[in-house]
Amino acid sequence: MVMLALAGLAAAQEPAIAPPESLVIDGVPKIPAAVTETAGRYASFRGASLTDWHPTKREMLIATRFAETSQLHLVAMPGGERQQLTFYPDAVSNGKFHPNSGDYIVFAKDIGGGEWYQLYRYDMKTGEATLLTDGKSRNLMGPWSSGGDQIAYLSTRRTGKDTDLWLMNPADPKSDHLLTQFAGGGWRPEDWSPDDKKILLLEELSINESYLWLVDTVTGEKSELTPRNVAEKVSYDEARFSKDGKGIYVTTDKDSEFHRLAYMDLASKQITYLTTSIHWDVESFDLAHDGKLLAFVTDEEGLSVLHVRDTSSGKELPLPKLPTGVIGVVRWHKNGQELGFSVNNTRGPGDCYAVDVTTGKLERWTISETAVKTEAFPQAELIRWKSFDGKMISGFLYKPPAKFAGKRPVLVVIHGGPEGQSQPTFLGRSNYYLNELGIALIYPNVRGSTGYGKTFSLLDNGFKREDTYKDINALFDWIAAQPELDGERIAVTGGSYGGHMTLAVSTFYSDRIRCSVDVVGMSNLVTFLEHTEAYRRDLRRVEYGDERDPQMREYLEKIAPMNNIEKIKKPMLVVAGRNDPRVPVSESQQIADALKKQGTPVWLMIASDEGHGYRKKPNQDFQFYATVEFLQEYLLK
Repeated sequence: MVMLALAGLAAAQEPAIAPPESLVIDGVPKIPAAVTETAGRYASFRGASLTDWHPTKREMLIATRFAETSQLHLVAMPGGERQQLTFYPDAVSNGKFHPNSGDYIVFAKDIGGGEWYQLYRYDMKTGEATLLTDGKSRNLMGPWSSGGDQIAYLSTRRTGKDTDLWLMNPADPKSDHLLTQFAGGGWRPEDWSPDDKKILLLEELSINESYLWLVDTVTGEKSELTPRNVAEKVSYDEARFSKDGKGIYVTTDKDSEFHRLAYMDLASKQITYLTTSIHWDVESFDLAHDGKLLAFVTDEEGLSVLHVRDTSSGKELPLPKLPTGVIGVVRWHKNGQELGFSVNNTRGPGDCYAVDVTTGKLERWTISETAVKTEAFPQAELIRWKSFDGKMISGFLYKPPAKFAGKRPVLVVIHGGPEGQSQPTFLGRSNYYLNELGIALIYPNVRGSTGYGKTFSLLDNGFKREDTYKDINALFDWIAAQPELDGERIAVTGGSYGGHMTLAVSTFYSDRIRCSVDVVGMSNLVTFLEHTEAYRRDLRRVEYGDERDPQMREYLEKIAPMNNIEKIKKPMLVVAGRNDPRVPVSESQQIADALKKQGTPVWLMIASDEGHGYRKKPNQDFQFYATVEFLQEYLLK
C-alpha cells in the first residue's frame, strides 16, 4: 500500500507544462513536461515569405519569425542574414516599400487577432513607426499609385461595416481622404492606371460572382467594366493595367471551368484568353514594371507551376528547374529580369527565391531552420475515392515511416474556406503525429473546394451542405478498405469551416470516429451568420445560405451540430480565440458547454490574445501539446 501511495504521489508531482497566461482552459488535464522533449522539436521551425523587393537595391523584404510572432525582415543578398525591422507582440506579415526610393515601408497590423488592421509607416533611416489610420476601424492595404506618391486602401471608418475606398500619401498622413463610398465588405482595389487617373476595382459577391469597376481618382465616380445580369455568373480575380493603359490583365472563369489569364481591351471590352491550353486555375500573377513580361502561377492538382510569358510575342520563357511545392507570392524586381517568389513543400516550411529570367539563374535568398531534419519526411500521396453520389473526391495521404508495424490509426484534417484547398505544404507540428506517434494523415478536398473547376466548387452551397459531410463518410469507407490503415481508429480535425465539418462529422458519424479536435469551428451556421462581423456577413450568406429566409433557416437549424448535441458521443478538444471576428468565440463556447452538460468528455481552450486561429508561438505550442495528449488518450489507446 505504501509503494502504491508513493507511486501515485510521484505521478502527481510529475512536472507539467504551464499554459500561457492568455489561455483559459477547462477540462484539459495537466500536460506532462516530458512531451516537450520530442514534440517540442517539431514545434521549433520557421518559414519565410516574400513581401516586396526594394525598388532601387537588390534587397528583399520578407516576413519570418524569430521570437513569438512573424515580423518584417530585410535580406540584403541571397543567403544573407535576416535583419529584423518590426518588433511587435502581434504578427506583421505584409509590407510594401515606398516604390520611388524605398525610404519607408507601409505595413498593416492588428491587435490580438481581432483583424481590425491599422496601417503604419516604418522609416528605414530612424526605425520609427507612425500610425497612419484612425486606430479603430478595419483598414486593408491596397496598391501604390503609378507615380508612387499615393496608396489606395479600404477602411470601415465611416460605418464600421462598409469598406470604403480611401487615398493617402503615407509621407503626409494629412493627405488622407475618402474617395468613394461602398456598401458591404467585398471590395478590393487592384491597380492604378499608368496615368493615375483611374483605379481598377474588384467587387466580390461570392466565390463565383465578381465584377470589375473603374474609379475616377479625382471625383470618385465609378463605372462598371464587366456586365451584370448575365446568364452565367462570372468570377474575376487579380487584375492589372497593361503598361500602355489600353487594357487589363485579369484572371477569370468566364466561359471556362477554370480561372484563365486573360487580356481585356478597355475600348472594345473584348477579352482574349491567354492560357486556354492549361486546364487548371491561374492562382496569381505579376506584371513586370516595364510591362514586357508576365509571371503567373497555376495550381495543378495542388502543386504550383510557375510560368513567364512575353506580353508581345505570347511565348513562354524557359525556366530552370524550380523547387517543387506551393508558391506563395510572385513579385518582379523593378529591373524587370529578376522574379522573386516564396515556396513551401512537405520538407520545408517556406523560403524565398529569385530567378533571373534572362540567364536562368536560380538563387535561394533564405534558408529557414527546423529543429528536426526533414529530408526523410514522407511525400504526399494523391488518393481518390467515390462518394455517395458517384462523385470522385481526392485528397492527400501521408503514411507513417516503416518502423510502425500493423494497421495505422488515421487523423483526417479538413481544410477551411470552405472554398479552400488542401495542398502538399509543410505539415509543421503535425509531422510529430506522423513520425513519432505513427498516425497516418489524410487531407481531403471535399466538394466545394477550389482548384477542381467552378462546378465542383459550387456543389456544397446552401441546401447541399450535408453532401460535404457525406464525402467524409465515404472517405471512412475508403480507409476501412485499405490494408495498412485502421478503420476502427479514426480522429477528425479542422479549423474554421474545417472546424464546422469536424463538428458535423462528430455529430452525424459519431460511431465511425474515436475523437475530434475542433478549431474555431461553427457549431450552428445560423448563430454564426448572425454574429460574424458585419463587413463579411453577406459574403458568407451566399455560401452557407441566408438565415433570414425561413426555409433556409429551418434547414440550417436542422443540421446544426449544436441542435443535435445528443448525437455527439465521442471526446472532443475545442480550441478558440477570444477576439475572433470571423467565427465568434460563442460558437465554441456553446458546443463545449453543451457537451460538458451531457457528460461527453470535452477539453476547451480559449486564448484571450488571439483571433481566428493561434498566431503566437506559446499559444500554438500549448495547443499542440494538448492535442498530442488528447490523441494519445483517445485515439491511440
